[in-house]
Amino acid sequence: MKPFEERTPDTQYRDNLEYILKHGERVSSQQGVDALTVIAPPPMHFKLENGFPMITERSVKGFWKGSIGEICAFINGERTLEGLESYGCKFWTPWGTPEKAAKRGLAVGDLGPGSYGAAFHDFPTAEGESYNQIKNIIEQMIEFPHLRTHFISPWIPQYIIRGTGKQQKVVVAPCHGWMHFRIIDNKLTLHMFQRSADFPVGVPSNMIQYSALLMMLAHVTNTIPHEFVHSFSDAHIYVDQIPNVEELLTRAPLRLPTVTMINKKDDIFAYRSEDFELSDYEPHPGMKDIPVAV
Repeated sequence: MKPFEERTPDTQYRDNLEYILKHGERVSSQQGVDALTVIAPPPMHFKLENGFPMITERSVKGFWKGSIGEICAFINGERTLEGLESYGCKFWTPWGTPEKAAKRGLAVGDLGPGSYGAAFHDFPTAEGESYNQIKNIIEQMIEFPHLRTHFISPWIPQYIIRGTGKQQKVVVAPCHGWMHFRIIDNKLTLHMFQRSADFPVGVPSNMIQYSALLMMLAHVTNTIPHEFVHSFSDAHIYVDQIPNVEELLTRAPLRLPTVTMINKKDDIFAYRSEDFELSDYEPHPGMKDIPVAV
């Protein structure tokens, strides 16, 4: 990374907040709160040399490690509240209620066989054995780095579809996690596509966890962590979040911080949030009252 003083303040996140406020169409939502929605706003490109993709419009010191813990849990196949909490991710409780579990025929605390952990680590196959997407994509990237087919999906269709005579088998249909990896000149780019993006609350966490995953993958594949690209389909701001967003947009852009991998491991599945250290983070004050739609 460039020295902190030489980094350029990044405005991509705030630019998209402003874009959604300006161009968003007000629609109803499954969560019961209307949202301003835009389909496919501009993607965000973060070259890691300019700092780690962590928003500075408000402080996220309170949950940045939980976000990394979440992605570590997912790539290890965790699909229960207890499993996620063992990785330091403690914000899934509102989605793991007895009511949601009963509606889907799941045990309380089970996020379901259609959840992120199941898809990344134990994807079902026609042969009957589960398929570890993370393990296999790493092996492919090492053996055939030039390929354009380094791709991972969080979507297991038979567990997510709804309708008459069908029962969804996931408490939350995956919102993010379609990943395309490209290695050019030994530099690794991770492009993550997100089908549904809560910009004020969810997106800052997603930026952190997939940028950290880029760093992990670069180490285990002996490549350089180059760029995180974040693109979206349904990008939205819930109407009860608008006052918070308007406040964020009054705050001046700041330089991105530094995140260092203090414990480098050759086994991707051995990483934990404690293996990362944050420095050079000088954000605006935190904002604890942003509503979360469940």
